[in-house]
Amino acid sequence: MRCMLIINPTAGPVNFQPHLPAVLNYLEDRGCWVKLHQTECPGEATRLAQQARDQGLDTVFVVGGDGTINEVVNGIAGSQVALGVLPGGTGNVWARELGLPRRSPLHPQPLLDSIQALVPGSIRRIDLGKANGRYFLQWSGLGLDAAVTHALEPRTRMQRRMGAIAYVTAGLSTAANLVGRRTRIFIDGTRIYRRSILIVVSNSQRYGGITRIATDALLDDGLLDVDVFEGTGFGSILRAVFSVLTGLHVHDPRHTSYRGCAIQVYADKPMPVQVDGEPFGTTPFECEIVPRALTIRIPQRVRSDIFA
Repeated sequence: MRCMLIINPTAGPVNFQPHLPAVLNYLEDRGCWVKLHQTECPGEATRLAQQARDQGLDTVFVVGGDGTINEVVNGIAGSQVALGVLPGGTGNVWARELGLPRRSPLHPQPLLDSIQALVPGSIRRIDLGKANGRYFLQWSGLGLDAAVTHALEPRTRMQRRMGAIAYVTAGLSTAANLVGRRTRIFIDGTRIYRRSILIVVSNSQRYGGITRIATDALLDDGLLDVDVFEGTGFGSILRAVFSVLTGLHVHDPRHTSYRGCAIQVYADKPMPVQVDGEPFGTTPFECEIVPRALTIRIPQRVRSDIFA
């Protein structure tokens, strides 16, 4: 296997550099040719992934958070180059989705444990979402979560070390001034009117680490799952956050879910947008599913309920 290892040295709350030699040794001991690169600025992971695609490499492994993963996805989408993720970020949502080890007392070297799960492993072809021209692997959000993301980025090293606490702090200050927007939502041409506080368009089930917002989403079914939370102000925000964290949103009358291939959202005033946890402009929002657009590496043992 000929592969590239892309590393974001500023990602996550923990310095994972001391664990990289073990990863390289593991790959090289199995006859893999490895080209290693460290990113120095935003967008560089996309350019490096495009190089891997143009050179006909087999796999791009990425050490970083969900934002770095998104950059790599946008560099290899539509090609045969496989994506392999070694969790080095704060939330590591994609790693959780696949059941890859994250840092814990049981896994003091999660990068090595993850590469051992992925090589050997298997590959699968999955869908991608595409929002306002940018591919996303997991989800795109409008409203509350995007406003928090816009408030946080770019994060300082201290904020990265704070992990979830930084998100909670930014969330409280953002929620105090956020109001729901009158939105027109089109799903495969069907028009829906809502006063929306949060809209999440998902390709995968997991959202924000420990929670699952799109409980029936599948990675290769050719559909996107859309969750809409109605509301006007701070009380509605607290209700939405509590219901998502507890999984009770599926019973909340102010929450509705849909599925479709093409989604458009228009708001009376601009709503912030995030893509895979990274700020990405404002509404209007146009999104579509791109079937079987990405090859991924998965562990030999992975949950079957995330695939069709």
